[in-house]
Amino acid sequence: MIRLCLLFIAATFLPAAAAQAETVSSPDGRTVVTLDTDGEGIPFYEVVRDGTPVIAKSTLGFTFTDADPMRRNFEVVAATADAIDTRWEQPWGERQWVADRHNEIALTFRQKDATAREVTVRLRVFDDGMGFRYEFPQSDAQPVRRIAEELTEFNIASDGTAWSIPAGDWNRYEYLYSRTPISALSTVHTPVTMVLANGTHLSFHEAALIDYSGMWLKRMEGTRLRALLAPSPQGAKVVREGAFTTPWRTIQIADGPAGLFESSLILNLNEPNKLGDVSWFKPHKYIGIWWEMHLDKTSWASGPKHGATTENAKKYIDFAAANGFRGVLIEGWNKGWDGTWFGNGREFSFTEAYPDFDLKAVTDYARKKGVHMIGHHETGGNIAVYEDQLEDAMALYEKLGVDAVKTGYVADAGGIITRDAEGKDLLVWHDGQENVRHHIKVVETAAKHHIAVNPHEPVKDTGLRRTYPNWVAREGARGAEYDAWGVPKNTPDHVPELIFTRLLAGPMDYTPGVFSLEGRGATAPDIPSTLARQLAYYVAIYSPIQMAADLPENLAKWPKALDFVKRVPADWSESKLIDGAVGGYAVIARQDRNSHAWYVGGVTDDKERAVKLPLAFLDKGKRYAATIWRDGATADGLGSDRHAMDVITQKVTSDSVIDLRMARAGGFAIEIKPTK
Repeated sequence: MIRLCLLFIAATFLPAAAAQAETVSSPDGRTVVTLDTDGEGIPFYEVVRDGTPVIAKSTLGFTFTDADPMRRNFEVVAATADAIDTRWEQPWGERQWVADRHNEIALTFRQKDATAREVTVRLRVFDDGMGFRYEFPQSDAQPVRRIAEELTEFNIASDGTAWSIPAGDWNRYEYLYSRTPISALSTVHTPVTMVLANGTHLSFHEAALIDYSGMWLKRMEGTRLRALLAPSPQGAKVVREGAFTTPWRTIQIADGPAGLFESSLILNLNEPNKLGDVSWFKPHKYIGIWWEMHLDKTSWASGPKHGATTENAKKYIDFAAANGFRGVLIEGWNKGWDGTWFGNGREFSFTEAYPDFDLKAVTDYARKKGVHMIGHHETGGNIAVYEDQLEDAMALYEKLGVDAVKTGYVADAGGIITRDAEGKDLLVWHDGQENVRHHIKVVETAAKHHIAVNPHEPVKDTGLRRTYPNWVAREGARGAEYDAWGVPKNTPDHVPELIFTRLLAGPMDYTPGVFSLEGRGATAPDIPSTLARQLAYYVAIYSPIQMAADLPENLAKWPKALDFVKRVPADWSESKLIDGAVGGYAVIARQDRNSHAWYVGGVTDDKERAVKLPLAFLDKGKRYAATIWRDGATADGLGSDRHAMDVITQKVTSDSVIDLRMARAGGFAIEIKPTK
């Protein structure tokens, strides 16, 4: 049962004659946000922290394809205020209990013209940042809103350093991060993370993206950014009928990297669980027929190289059963992979298997072994074909006991295939309104059949796992497959950047655990990582489903590393950043939700680092045993000795400090368990 401790301050309502601009502070009083209109009646907000401007005057508004803009000539006609202090329980997550403590104002703006259109801006301020959204009422003057553009600004008060990936380019979110001055940004995806000259850490994103286009950020001049909605080929970027709310526009604000890492602001701005009991989903680890295709040892397509055969599937199931993996993913089992499926998907069947794969026999075999199959639905970006078969596909998986599915949308950005009102193919964006609606449909359909969903090439995460707890992870960034064939591969600073950018939005199915540290072909020796770093990923990169991506024979070849993967949980009661720097390194501690054990993971960039790890997070007065998987003395993730790894055990308490070395592109993993 969820326990709630609530403190409500009664909302206030100001009649039109008394309504005026409002200022709202964070519960700790450090962050103050003002919401007002200027001399031309243009709504704006500004943010001050500890008396120093963080966001200078930033205007708000909309343009439409069929109506006058909502930008100027506004007056405030109503205001409400509220304050919340509560906590809620996650069914699974990086922490079990989430504190939601914020102050809120909502101002209703009315245009002083014949139409008298209104919009309410609801603004919530937390100790770790703020979020605001627009709320449109039913309107006779504009019963259908066809939004051409959102004019929301983020006018950053000073320059600093930004970590970003480009928006509007062909490869969706799958880019290495660029580190630039804020004043050198172009058009970028969110989350985009910044460190100002005074050390203030900021991250800009959105929460609760439902039935709306995803938000990009475009630099207008200097450090002034503006929202840019993902395009639509139908003209208007968003079409909504009647009353509706936009996603929340979010700014996480912290003194340092720990404040960003430990923030729950994105989750708190989403609606509570609407699915009810989701205990049928169990956080878990899995292996699968996947990495071998990226190595080009087998193929997704049918024929002599086909990887998803009944015989091969049983081999993976046997390995999973012998080594405690709950799940086995099988890609390429269904018809449609032959020929050109990328950005096409017209031939995919989600219920028919290739002749050399017996779906029922495989799921029956897995059940007898105590292993759960993870389904796979690659769409080639064709959501029209997928939606035609969606109910049948999910019903088949439920019948066979498949309780999780990895979906895929491999197509160039702007190449998602849907249908227009006449039933003709229409190409839309991965993060456009049409595909946002599609992902919600998939998750809701899967939930009816008690199936968890893990989309790759997805719409970005905006915290909707709170509302739909079967939406357990996503990709939405450059994952481990680039270490097989990417040019360049994922660079050493990539994961230390992901931790403070993409992973602020939610879980990522990075697919770690490549023990061989080898890609394919002539580039095989070049994965920039030590073996110990691969283990650190299981703590550093959060997901309630974690893959051991390498081939079974490679996992078995390094039994000491496999031993850690067997031990490490996938569900946590608490998570802390012990030390770190955006793009440089991170040391993360997490406590197992089902025991008193703690796990620590550390990763670094291309610099060797000495780490002092204080264990003050442990219970005082208790004794523990720490088993440490660390880079060996000769280990070098950018050199010839990448597998050197020591495994040691030592006694520790909350007063202990562990000295560790991280090699270049290296890391470490630790299990800390209470002793009697």
